[in-house]
Amino acid sequence: MTIGWREWMVLPDLGIPAVKAKIDTGARTSTLHAFFLEPFTEDGQKKIRFRIHPLQRRTNFELTCVADVIDQRMVCDSGGHREMRYVIRSKIMVGDTELEAEITLTDRDTMQFRMLLGRTALADKFLVNPDRSYLAGPRPDNIYGFKKKRRKK
Repeated sequence: MTIGWREWMVLPDLGIPAVKAKIDTGARTSTLHAFFLEPFTEDGQKKIRFRIHPLQRRTNFELTCVADVIDQRMVCDSGGHREMRYVIRSKIMVGDTELEAEITLTDRDTMQFRMLLGRTALADKFLVNPDRSYLAGPRPDNIYGFKKKRRKK
């Protein structure tokens, strides 16, 4: 399957019905925007509760997610900054294709994309066309109760 440099993703395990992701072949792991991270233990399993602003440039809407913690790793971002991050695993839907990926959590509020899909998740599943966008499908209309903004011509 060929996908564009940005695509809409669904993360059903986290209750995220849509988030726009940049396809980042330079990043090894995938990353998801997360804030108010709250680690806890339930039945002996380490977990993390966090919030996400799933829509770009909108902080007036947030979701709360819970996931099992599979690791904590030191991650170096594209600017060379090192940060200890929680690592979770989640199912990701890209169009009709389902995959499972490790995802690091960090605050991406100041970044253009709420998610990066890294090359480990892409391997053996997708070809990336850097000239195209949304080859896996358009943003669902009326997602989160917000209609698509119409571009002025």
